[in-house]
Amino acid sequence: MPHILIVEDETIIRSALRRLLERNQYQVSEAGSVQEAQERYTITSFDLIVSDLRLPGAPGTELIRLGQGIPVLIMTSYASLRSAVDSMKMGAVDYIAKPFDHDEMLQAVARILRDRQPRTAPAAKPGNDKPGAEAANGEIGIIGSCAPMQDLYSKIRKVAPTDSNVLIQGESGTGKELVARALHNLSRRAKAPMISVNCAAIPETLIESELFGHEKGAFTGASAGRAGLVEAADGGTLFLDEIGELPLEAQARLLRVLQEGEIRRVGSVQSQKVDVRLIAATHRDLKSLAKVGQFREDLYYRLHVIALKLPALRERGADVNEIAQAFLLRQSARIGRNDLRFAPDAEHAIRHYAWPGNVRELENAVERSVILSESAEIPAEMLGIDFEPDDLDDDFIGLPPQSGSTSASHEPTEDLSLEDYFQHFVLEHQDHMTETELARKLGVSRKCLWERRQRLGIPRRKSGATSES
Repeated sequence: MPHILIVEDETIIRSALRRLLERNQYQVSEAGSVQEAQERYTITSFDLIVSDLRLPGAPGTELIRLGQGIPVLIMTSYASLRSAVDSMKMGAVDYIAKPFDHDEMLQAVARILRDRQPRTAPAAKPGNDKPGAEAANGEIGIIGSCAPMQDLYSKIRKVAPTDSNVLIQGESGTGKELVARALHNLSRRAKAPMISVNCAAIPETLIESELFGHEKGAFTGASAGRAGLVEAADGGTLFLDEIGELPLEAQARLLRVLQEGEIRRVGSVQSQKVDVRLIAATHRDLKSLAKVGQFREDLYYRLHVIALKLPALRERGADVNEIAQAFLLRQSARIGRNDLRFAPDAEHAIRHYAWPGNVRELENAVERSVILSESAEIPAEMLGIDFEPDDLDDDFIGLPPQSGSTSASHEPTEDLSLEDYFQHFVLEHQDHMTETELARKLGVSRKCLWERRQRLGIPRRKSGATSES
């Protein structure tokens, strides 16, 4: 069980964070200052330190030195976000702005501990020698071995060492930030900070000053000059998530960064040079947005030097089960169990559900199932997904006709196609079965039964046997 040290002088925040982490199966110790942490604990004995930046006495960044390689996650108020960025330059593994929600904190903690695991990870199990397995635990850090992902890994290895701008495209929840981190970690900038910015999360009125900084008096409330996040990423990587949400004015400033390698703070007349590699991500079609004037065309072509397309989870075949197993192991470890496994119906549902929320939805479903399951074998219903067998077209499963119903029941069905079998079963049984009974026997919903009737041209009999009021 990972052991985490919380260093926070506000008792309410410290206690709430301790309860949150303990509920998620972490061992937690706490202190109100760096000095107290030194007096009470051996700092290097922890797996992770979560510390406020501003503390009585020494700042939280002092724990980076005292930890001697132990990852330190810095907490900071939104107003001092740039100070947290500076702490990353000093060696903090990441920062999180207060107030944060529980999921945000848990995801950050899980990611940091996962990234630290390779140092002490056990040897791979026999047979786990697929290229995808290497990618899952090696330099790329992404699970999956399907052909589209193998192609993506190859492109990441080729692109990462360069300073070319990269545009990552894919649906929400597919793991675009993981790709960005892989590009950064495999680049010559790996020891410099990677600054991640969600363009959709910052108010439009603040986005320019957040990205490019501002001078004192540049606008109401600007009581002091501040560096922007682009400036904070100098020497490293700037990751702009959901760049399609960036206002046009900010797009013009960003284009100057890419063309000239310089920024000008809001309210300033002077420019300064920056050395930043830009990685952008979006789930939107930027080319279409550019055609209708919602995205600068010149910026689009600047970003589109290298485009990486992330496939949706439903397009990754058996990868979905491999990813689900990885999530199951992680969540099982959190609650101290090693006997949990997916029941066959759960594996089937995981493989064939469309996963509109992609990997993020899958992770949440697995976490839910681990928490709620009362037995070692997790059934499909514990996943909490709206899955029915009618979601399948190519893997249609029906029950064989019951013997003794009609003479046609004894005809062999092994050589029938799935659609032929469906038609054969419905025509044979619809005279003495209701639509609900037919659907239940076929393992589909009534809606799916109706849709298949329409597609195959099988009319519904107008008889008393099939009427349902």
